[in-house]
Amino acid sequence: MVLAKKIYYGRFANFIILPFNNKYIFLYNKKDKLSHWFTIFISIFQLLNFALFLYYLDSIFHVTQRSTTPFSYMITLGVLIAFFFSKLILHLCNAFVFNIQGAISEFLFKKISYFNYSSLVMFIANILLTYIVKDSKIVIYISVLLIITINTLGWVTAIRNHQKLITNNFFYFILYLCTLEIAPLVLLGDYFKD
Repeated sequence: MVLAKKIYYGRFANFIILPFNNKYIFLYNKKDKLSHWFTIFISIFQLLNFALFLYYLDSIFHVTQRSTTPFSYMITLGVLIAFFFSKLILHLCNAFVFNIQGAISEFLFKKISYFNYSSLVMFIANILLTYIVKDSKIVIYISVLLIITINTLGWVTAIRNHQKLITNNFFYFILYLCTLEIAPLVLLGDYFKD
């Protein structure tokens, strides 16, 4: 994240105020938005933080019956990376099949931007859980609530901006929600449950 802030300070300044102002989305929702180095750096930061957050969540709540070791962090990180890229590839393939690359690319950029922003909450939670209040369930609860709020705000913004496309293709939108949004989360949850 430090590298992204140092190299792309203007982008970072707009990114920091994302939930309060959509300036970041409107300014940088252009060509190569998903493959821009700023997005890549922040996505790497997000994956590392999310894996650590899940590691702490598992160690505090004992979600899985496995022991929490540094190796389990690496497994969680590997599963998250595979999940993230497979979902991204499925979205892009879906866009190609239905010939809506532009709309899906914009939607993915918005969704990834808000998810990347929620990694800042995870980062603060990880610092708190590592150094200040170890094994604090309150920190986990507040962090999960903030992460859900930030991502819901992103979803609402994205749906509101693509309302015409969604209403014209409502059946495909429901199919999209079930296959590419809800089903992967259920599968991932089932994996971590076992």
